[in-house]
Amino acid sequence: MRRREFLSGVFGGVGAAALLPAIEGLSACGLGGDTSGGSGAVHLNQVGYLPHRAKLATVGSRASSFVVRSAGNNAVAFKGDLSAPRADEASGDAVRIADFSSFSQPGSYRLELDTGERSSSFAIGPRVYHDALRLTTRAFYGQRCGCNVDLGGGYRHPSCHMKDAFHPTSGKSGGFANHGGWHDAGDYGRYVVNSGITTGTLLWAWELFGPRLRWLALAIPESGERTPDFLAEVRWNLDWMLAMQDADGGVWHKQTSEQFCGFVMPQADPLVSYVIGTGEPPYKSTCATADLAAVMAIAARCYGQYDGAFAQRCLAAARKAYAWAAANPAVYFHNPPGIGTGAYDATDASGELMWAAAELWRTTGESEFERAFGSVVSTRLSNLNVSAPAWDHVAPMAYWAYAMAERKGDERIAEAVKSATAGAAESLAGAGRTNGYGNTLSISDYVWGSNSVVGNHSLLLLIANQFHANAEFVNAALGNLNYLLGNNCFGVSWVTHLGAKPFQHPHHRPSVADGIPAPWPGLLSGGPNAKPSDPVADRLPRQSPMRMWVDDSGAYSVNEVAINWNAPLVFLLAGVDGI
Repeated sequence: MRRREFLSGVFGGVGAAALLPAIEGLSACGLGGDTSGGSGAVHLNQVGYLPHRAKLATVGSRASSFVVRSAGNNAVAFKGDLSAPRADEASGDAVRIADFSSFSQPGSYRLELDTGERSSSFAIGPRVYHDALRLTTRAFYGQRCGCNVDLGGGYRHPSCHMKDAFHPTSGKSGGFANHGGWHDAGDYGRYVVNSGITTGTLLWAWELFGPRLRWLALAIPESGERTPDFLAEVRWNLDWMLAMQDADGGVWHKQTSEQFCGFVMPQADPLVSYVIGTGEPPYKSTCATADLAAVMAIAARCYGQYDGAFAQRCLAAARKAYAWAAANPAVYFHNPPGIGTGAYDATDASGELMWAAAELWRTTGESEFERAFGSVVSTRLSNLNVSAPAWDHVAPMAYWAYAMAERKGDERIAEAVKSATAGAAESLAGAGRTNGYGNTLSISDYVWGSNSVVGNHSLLLLIANQFHANAEFVNAALGNLNYLLGNNCFGVSWVTHLGAKPFQHPHHRPSVADGIPAPWPGLLSGGPNAKPSDPVADRLPRQSPMRMWVDDSGAYSVNEVAINWNAPLVFLLAGVDGI
């Protein structure tokens, strides 16, 4: 996220010494118990596996064989030998792999080693990920701002952040009733650029995997209306984004308080939620404006059959935003003096401008947008670099939007994109086959939000599979899902309320302030960070990068949650649900 929360903002002035847990002697996972992959423990996807896809688990090196037993009657359903030991650089563990891919009988099972150690139960079945898809999608409802939220189980809050106003940095003054959108992360800010990649990813999931999402029941206030729940939830954020657009087409960067509030429930946050701009004319930013143009162009395609007027409103907003961004191609946001919330700043908007042009061309077919996209991409074709997207790296979204368009464009560009994407996917799949815990991360990928990198690698793999169907791409994406749901060196599911051993202490204000022991459901932890930068995780002994994680709400550089981290996980789950 490239954000830093200072203690005065994060904890409302509480001293750092009072926040540091007694972590001396605590295992790196922060959960207690023996979680070392090298100890012989069984690490696998705690939710389960699809019948006719790869099924892998990672275990320690003492065992040599394994069986899969029925969780019901303990009968042996499958026998296998473990792989030869291998060193896993990311974790520092010596591991063996249990491969039971050929076993496809649906049911509930445990994996047992010849040492007697056993896994938690897991399922095999064609819809094994459906509940996980619902849980992680419904987490966005839990992040809603400005309305009553009730997820059940006590996870609720009344309307929040109803004191809105223009900040002087926006070029305007006075009150501004803009209630809505999703709380961005562990804080209560709302940021257009991060909403851009988030809503774009979710709407792409709808376009690519709509039949799996159309009947997804989310139990949200809009349930039962004409618009499917999935699109209704995304619209909650789109409406807020639209309200961040000025009359001239430009878009303000964010709506936050001047500083982060303390760890209170959202309705107890006393700070004014300001529309914050650059602090000088033209006050809006290019990245925010171009991101809105791209997302609204996608929305115009997705909502037409359910609400034609809204789809047309989105397209009109996209056109106005693109015109503003094209006329102001280098207005970059940096936090003005006195503002300490997330900056989401940048020094290059070329990716955002390309994405906006590609999506508008894909929606309208108008040559103006194709020319604008092609003029940039044509200079890159000889060495086109396609990699996983991120909030500050949306050029891949631009390339893929163009290549996935149903209308006919420049075949030379489309084929170059498809070829480069396949090459990137092959590289990721190769990494997944050699990494001890089956994920596609390189050592340098263990950064702030590394679990979102896992999710976006999977997005790339599934896009590549759309271009050139390849079982290895799907298997690599599933390997990443296994990693997120328990096949990691901690044996922990990095999604709250999911699996036998989900993490418990996210850096997430409602999870800390609500008085309920378990955190809010469906949230993805940021995950291991080789270079933590908070006062809790920074106390960890320096180890292999996968081990640089602690389950502590104060450890924001390894255990925060964010909407742009949940979005690629939803995309991944939608892409593999029922395949």
